[in-house]
Amino acid sequence: MAPNLLAKNKLTILYGLCLAVLLLLLKWLELKLVIVNNAYEVYMGAIAVFFTALGIWLALKLTKPKTVIVEKQVYVNNGPEFTVNQAEVEKLGLSKRELDVLQLMAEGLSNQEISERLFVSLNTIKTHSARVFEKMEVKRRTQAVEMGKRLSIIP
Repeated sequence: MAPNLLAKNKLTILYGLCLAVLLLLLKWLELKLVIVNNAYEVYMGAIAVFFTALGIWLALKLTKPKTVIVEKQVYVNNGPEFTVNQAEVEKLGLSKRELDVLQLMAEGLSNQEISERLFVSLNTIKTHSARVFEKMEVKRRTQAVEMGKRLSIIP
């Protein structure tokens, strides 16, 4: 029944398609004439839309907070008396002086204060600190202290 219906309305469908193509052509020509006659306004509008979008993107990028809050588990020794985990100290290969430097770092002392407390030069403390970081495979003092507490190397 559908092929019969298509055959009866073949001429109507053909006229409809021709009218649709003609309407599309007229709209395209109208758009082309509008753009040609009003080229300055169209270009200025496009530039305005571009810079508005750029401004919104830049404002969102600059106002986004850069601070990231990281929650970490803190290792606390609940025992009455702290004992150094000698197995971990030997495994890392830390010397007695490097362990002392790490302990004083954990107390929050600066390199200058550590050197005054241990009666050595500032360069010696920097060397010990660098070796501690290298042996513990960390980059910062806070990372070294956190790892030392986790491994029960320092209280």
